[in-house]
Amino acid sequence: MPTAGTFVADRYEIIGKIGSGGMSDVYKARDHILGRNVAIKVLKQEFSEDVNFVMKFRTEAQSAAGMEHPNIVNIYDVGSESGMHYIVMEYVEGVTLKTYIEKKGQLTYKEAVSIAIQISRGMEAAHAKNIIHRDIKPQNILISTEGKAKVTDFGIAKAVSNNTINADVMGSVHYASPEQARNGFVDNKSDIYSLGIVMYEMVTGRVPFDGETTVSIAIQHLQEEMTAPSVYAPELPVSLEKIIVKCTQKSPDRRYHDVSGLLVDLKQVLVHPNEDFVKISDGSQSKTKMIEPNEVKKIKNARAMRQEETRVKEPEPEEDEDEEEEGFLNPKLEKAVTIGGIVAAVIIVALIIYFVGNVFGIFKSGPDKIKDTETETETEEQSVINTEKEKMEQVKMIKITGMTVEEARAELKKIGLGIYERGSQASEQYEKGQIMSQDVEEGAEVDIHTTVNVYVSSGAGEIKIPNIVGYDSEAAMNMLSDQGFVPDRKYEYSDSVASGKVISQSPAGDSAAKKGDTVTLVVSQGKEAVSVPDVYNRSQEEASNMIAQAGLTVTSTTTEHSDTIPKGNVINQSIPAGKYVDRGTGITLVISSGSNKTYYYCKATISAPESDEVVSADILLVGSNGSQIQNWSGIKISSFPYSITASDIENCDSGTIKVTWHLADGSSREQSENVMFSKQ
Repeated sequence: MPTAGTFVADRYEIIGKIGSGGMSDVYKARDHILGRNVAIKVLKQEFSEDVNFVMKFRTEAQSAAGMEHPNIVNIYDVGSESGMHYIVMEYVEGVTLKTYIEKKGQLTYKEAVSIAIQISRGMEAAHAKNIIHRDIKPQNILISTEGKAKVTDFGIAKAVSNNTINADVMGSVHYASPEQARNGFVDNKSDIYSLGIVMYEMVTGRVPFDGETTVSIAIQHLQEEMTAPSVYAPELPVSLEKIIVKCTQKSPDRRYHDVSGLLVDLKQVLVHPNEDFVKISDGSQSKTKMIEPNEVKKIKNARAMRQEETRVKEPEPEEDEDEEEEGFLNPKLEKAVTIGGIVAAVIIVALIIYFVGNVFGIFKSGPDKIKDTETETETEEQSVINTEKEKMEQVKMIKITGMTVEEARAELKKIGLGIYERGSQASEQYEKGQIMSQDVEEGAEVDIHTTVNVYVSSGAGEIKIPNIVGYDSEAAMNMLSDQGFVPDRKYEYSDSVASGKVISQSPAGDSAAKKGDTVTLVVSQGKEAVSVPDVYNRSQEEASNMIAQAGLTVTSTTTEHSDTIPKGNVINQSIPAGKYVDRGTGITLVISSGSNKTYYYCKATISAPESDEVVSADILLVGSNGSQIQNWSGIKISSFPYSITASDIENCDSGTIKVTWHLADGSSREQSENVMFSKQ
C-alpha cells in the first residue's frame, strides 16, 4: 500500500491516509499535472487477487466515471500499478453524513430536506444513465465544509454484490430495501427506499430497524412496521413525515415512481411544510412473511454455500457467528415462509379469542349469554359502521372571504374543517388582513377534517417581498415564484456564507413591490481557493504586491538578522508557496534586518626589551571577550619596532598583545600591552 511521499502513476503524490472501508483504503493525494488535491481509493490485497472481482470493479468504476454532477463525487481516473488497483476521485474536504448526524444528534427539517434534495439530484442524474447506487447510506454521503452534499461510490456496489461479498464490505443492512434483503434484486426504487431510511435517521438521529445480527435487521425490513419518525421528532412537519413513509413502503409499487417525483415533494416541503400534499397509493403492501428458526438456519446454510461457490474469503468471526450473517432471504423459502406465517397468525388469533372469551364469559352457555353476545356483536358492528360513516362524512363549505384568519378558523372548526394561510396578495376588494380567496368554494361538499387553503389580502397595490437572505437558493426561488415575483439569481464568492445560500437580495426583504416584478438574488459560491505565491528573497514591497495580486493579504511582518538574505528581503512566509487557501487568507512575512555582526581590525607595534639581545618572539593577540584572535609563534625579529596586523575580528573592539621574548642568553621575558581595534 502507498505511503506518504510516494507517487502513483508518476502523477499523484500521496499525502496521507484519510479513511478505510471494508474493501479499500482511501488516501489524500496531490495531482501534480492539474495542480489539485484528489482522493485515491485503493483495493485491499484480498480483493486485488480476485481477477473476476477486479474486472467487474474496473468496469463499474469506468461506467460511473461517465457521470459529472455537483452532487456526485466525480471519478477522474481508474488504473492499476504493481498489483495495486485504484480509483482516483474528487477530493471533498468535509465529513460523512453519518458523522454529521452523530455530532448533531438530530437535524432540523429544513437542513434534512436541503441535504435530501442534493442527494436526490445526484441519484436522479445517475438513474438517468441507468446507474443504480445499491448502497445509499450516510457513510456514502459526504458533507463538504461549504455544506454541499455529495454521493460517493456510485456503481461500486454492483461489482461488490456480483461477487457476493458480505454485508461488512457492501454496506450496512440497516438501509437495505426489502427486495434487497429478500433476493438481492435492485432498481431505482431500492435507492429511493434507502434514501427514505437516511432521511428517517437525519430527523430522528436513529435508524428505524436495529438488532444484534444482520439477519434480524433484514427480517424487520421485510415484516415490521417502523415507528413513525414524529415519535422521536415531535416538531416534524406532516409533509416530510409522509415523504419518508412513502419512500420506505415495503412494496416498491407504493413508493415514488422515480426520484423526480420525490424531488417535487421535497421542494414543496420548504415552501409549505405543514400541508398534507403527499399522496400514497392505496394498493396493498406485500404480505408479511413470518420466519421460523429453522428457516433462519437455512438462510445461514445458503449463505455458506454461496461463499464456497465464489471462493470469497470472509473475515474471521470475533465473537458470535450470528453477528456476521448477511440477512438476505432465499427466494425458494418464500412459499414455506408465507404458509408458516398464516398458520402462526391463525393460532395466535384463536388463542386471543379464547382468552378474551374466558375473561368476559363470552363462551358461557344459556340463552341469556347468547342474547348478550348478539347484543354486543350488534353494538360492535354499529360502532364499526359509525366509524366508517364518520370517515365518509362530508360537510358543506361556508363562505370565509372577508373574514380574518382567526374568525375563519373559529367558524370552520365548528363544522370540522381546518385552515392554512398560504400567503398574502394585493387586493382592491378586501382590506388588509381579510381572507381574499379560498380553494374550496362556498356550498361545495367536502370531507370532514379537510384543510382549506386561503390567501390573505395585503391591501391594495403592492405586496411585501419575502426576506430570503440565508435560504437555500432553490427554496428562495420557489418562494418568490409562489408570491408572484420573477426571481433572478447571480453568483458570487463569499468568505462567510455557505455555498448555495442567498447572500443578498434586491429589492430588500420586507420591501413592497408588485406581482411580476423581478427580485434578484446573489447566491454564494463559497470561498474561492487561490494559490500562495513564492516571495522568498523578494523585497518587502514586491512580496506584498504579489500576495495582494493573488487575492491574499499580508497580516503582519517580523524581522530577523540574516547573514545570507539582504536587508529588507523576505526570509520566510507563514504559508508555503503553491498551497491553495481561501481568498483573503492572511500571511505573515519575516523580513531580513541584515547581518548582526560588526568587524574590526588591529594594527599595532611592539618594541624589544632594553639592553637585551632578542633571538625570537611568540606573539599572541587575545580579544577582550577572551577569544584568541591571532597567534604568531617563533618569529625572528631583526629590527624594531615590530608591526602586527589582524583583520575580520567579529564583534570585539579591543584586546591584549601578549609577547614572550626569547633572549640570546637562553632566558625569556614576558610583555603585555592593551590595544584598541578599529572598525573595518
